[in-house]
Amino acid sequence: MQHKTRVTALVAAAIAAPLMASSALAQNVGDIQVSITNEGNSDFFLTPMWFAFQNGTFDLFDTGSAASPALEALAEDGIVDGLTADFASSGVPGNRQGVAANADGFGGAPVIDPGETATAFVVPINPAAYQYFTFASMVIPSNDTFIGNGDPFAHQVFNGAGDINDASGTFTIQVFGSDLYDAGTEVNDANGAAFSALGGTSSDEGGVVNQNVDLSNFLGTPTAAGTTILDGIDSGELLATIEISFVPVPSPATAAVLGLPALALVRRRR
Repeated sequence: MQHKTRVTALVAAAIAAPLMASSALAQNVGDIQVSITNEGNSDFFLTPMWFAFQNGTFDLFDTGSAASPALEALAEDGIVDGLTADFASSGVPGNRQGVAANADGFGGAPVIDPGETATAFVVPINPAAYQYFTFASMVIPSNDTFIGNGDPFAHQVFNGAGDINDASGTFTIQVFGSDLYDAGTEVNDANGAAFSALGGTSSDEGGVVNQNVDLSNFLGTPTAAGTTILDGIDSGELLATIEISFVPVPSPATAAVLGLPALALVRRRR
C-alpha cells in the first residue's frame, strides 16, 4: 500500500481510535483496567493499543499467512477501525474491547512515547465468558512492524470464576524485542514509513506475517516528534509491559476523603 502522508494519517487515526472503541473513559470500581507502558529502552514509539477479551476463538493472525486487511491497517498506519469492526462481528460474548491511548503523546496524537503509559477501562459482564486477551499496537517509526499475539490462548487473564488469573490481582504481559512481528505487507526500507520524517513512498511487499524484523534502516533517522532513533530494539530488550486488573474499591480512609457523594460510585459493578 502506498502512502504520501503517513504521519498525518497516523495522527488522525490515533485521535479517532479511542472514540470508536468501546473502552470506558471514566474509571468505575469493578471495571477492567488495561495499561500499556512503553518501557523506554529504545527510541521507538507505540501507537494506541487495541485490545479485546475473548473466549479463545478470535484469531488475530497466523505466522506464515497473509495479514488481514484490518491487521495491515494497524501494522502500517496504527489504524484500529478494522480490528474493532472485525471483533465486534466475531460473536465473542460481551464484545469487550478497547483502545489504550496516551493523552499526552507527541503533538496531541495519543501515541505512547518512550517511558509513558496509556490506560483504558472496560466494563465486564462475566469475565469467565472471555478469559483470554488479544492485543495489537504498531511500532513507530516502521513500515509494518507491530506487537500482538496470534495465539488466541496465549494470555488467559481470567479463570473460570471470572477472577484475575494471578494471585497478585494483576495480570502482567511483558513484550520483548524478540516478540516483534513484521506484517509482510510493506517493504522495510524506511520509505514512506509512518511517523518517520524521511519521506519517500512505501512499496507493497505481498508477503506473510513473520518475525524477521529488521529496524536497522531507522537508526540515525529523524521522527515526526523531532527525535532521532539512536537505540534500536534488541531481541532481549523489554519493549512494553501490559497490566490488567480490576479497578479496586477505595480503602475506608480514601472513601472518607472522597465524601458522601462519592460513596455511591465505589460500589463494585460486576
